[in-house]
Amino acid sequence: MSKQSYIQPPGKKRRLKKAIFFAVLSLLLILGGLTAGGYFFIQSALEPADKTDHHPIQINVPIGSSLSVIAEKLESEGIVKNAEIFKYYVKYKGEGDFQAGEYSFTPSMTMDELIKSLKTGKVIGQGKVKITIPEGFQLTQIAAAIGKETGRSANDVLKVMNDRAFIKEMMSKYPELLTEEVFAEKIRYPLEGYLYPATYHYADKKKPVKAIVEDMLKKTDSVLVQYRTSMAAKQMSTHKLLTLSSLIEEEATEKADRHKISSVFYNRLAAGMPLQTDPTVLYALGKHKKRVLYEDLEVNSPYNTYKVKGLTPGPIGNSGVSSMEAALNPADTDFLYFLASPAGDVYYAKTLEEHNKLKEKYITGHYEKQNQ
Repeated sequence: MSKQSYIQPPGKKRRLKKAIFFAVLSLLLILGGLTAGGYFFIQSALEPADKTDHHPIQINVPIGSSLSVIAEKLESEGIVKNAEIFKYYVKYKGEGDFQAGEYSFTPSMTMDELIKSLKTGKVIGQGKVKITIPEGFQLTQIAAAIGKETGRSANDVLKVMNDRAFIKEMMSKYPELLTEEVFAEKIRYPLEGYLYPATYHYADKKKPVKAIVEDMLKKTDSVLVQYRTSMAAKQMSTHKLLTLSSLIEEEATEKADRHKISSVFYNRLAAGMPLQTDPTVLYALGKHKKRVLYEDLEVNSPYNTYKVKGLTPGPIGNSGVSSMEAALNPADTDFLYFLASPAGDVYYAKTLEEHNKLKEKYITGHYEKQNQ
């Protein structure tokens, strides 16, 4: 067969090019339509479900509810148009840690209004008991808070919290959260660091302490679900995560970068240096003081990180998600030291010499001026 027989006639070539052109154009129009349609769909889903409907709808958010559960409930009740869009918007805004309770929402509320209400715990029908556990609270403080709101003594509440049979029961219910590590020989309180800091509402002051404590454990367990993959990648147990995050929580000020504080702890552990963090000394002493003195550093305790290398035997308080995330994702730094000034500013240093200069400037010098 000759070469000429392979050459298509000019008219056929033009028709083929024309067909290809229209096919590509059609595809672009379809993609453009989908993109535009998707944009308008998202824009619509971000708006109130019904701007004109101000009729209140009661929504119950049980303790331990995940963002997905809350979003689906809001969609099913007609408060938001799309649960998935609401979830992504909450994550985009960096919000979360919503409070349990009985809420009164309307379809006319914006997503920002819903988030604010869920985050601040502005609910209706809260009942007679409201137990607020701030981040950083220790077990004894939590016991006192529960006792105060339920008419019990702190000691009675603490006895329940430390009851081995009860803890064993909780271990069977929440095996990923509670392990035999909580019963290690040097642990002061088995459930220290495991009760999630949040606000809990109850209709009855006679709510059993065990039920209240279980609600707090259940909340911690639900929060940790989102970190299980990262924990496995770092081969970090729940106990270790809660221990490290508690140290970060106790050291962090409002102005502190928790990820940098975390990096200092990681760097010191890698270098075989003691962590030398003051809150562990106070925990060892069983005291709350504004300033740790040199004589305090001599306390003989497995929790004293000035004397004992490595992490403490267990958590020294209850941490929130910010500290948990910092414990899993330390900043990339060479810092080995940090200190917080009386104003709450945190300063970092790579060497002891730099650290001492910062200490003289922001700590020692400050107290000397006060005493003059």
